[in-house]
Amino acid sequence: MRKFLIAFAVLLSLPVLVFLTAWLLPRPTDATPAWVFDGDGSELDYCELPVLDGSGLMARDIAQAHTPGCGYTVFPQPILKGCTEPLPEGAQDIRGLWQSIDPRLPEHVERVEMCGDRVVVTTQGVIHDHATDMLSNDVVPSEIGPLTFCLRTSQATTTWEDDKLHFKLLGGPTVVTRFIKDGVYQWTHPRFGHIKMKRICKVPEHARTSPDRSHAL
Repeated sequence: MRKFLIAFAVLLSLPVLVFLTAWLLPRPTDATPAWVFDGDGSELDYCELPVLDGSGLMARDIAQAHTPGCGYTVFPQPILKGCTEPLPEGAQDIRGLWQSIDPRLPEHVERVEMCGDRVVVTTQGVIHDHATDMLSNDVVPSEIGPLTFCLRTSQATTTWEDDKLHFKLLGGPTVVTRFIKDGVYQWTHPRFGHIKMKRICKVPEHARTSPDRSHAL
């Protein structure tokens, strides 16, 4: 009975330990390129995609981007600006600006950038910058009762498997997938399930500044 109680206590404490680690662990040095927050990225036409012909910057020429503070308030410029490295073999081109057509998340908008093995998803105040050997370092505004704080989260790498982009927690299990099927951009998430999105060219007014981060992914 005692061993059972000890094991039960350990299991109960694991989520607390994970939470404290995510909250207290310091973020790495922020080397986000200066151009990312220079101006308003919502003014661009995201139906005009860069040609990935290798004539410009390579993916690793650009420093990893981080979410500023507890989330951006003005839609950032493209993180991979000037990058033209071709996508790796087996990768789908899911670049563009997308808006949910699912009634559960009707206002969800996300920008997907790709260059080489880098994939950057900018959405709901958060910048997710990943690669096959690069952990993202994101934050999510969180609340417990009256307390509000920024939780370090989304420690994930990416890999292409079965025509889907897998976001792997700490390089391990898949937590999110993104892909295009039958011409529709889609993703799966443990919290929201399966979401479909349509391509748009301009950032909608509601997603330009001070976004609602309650649906941060």
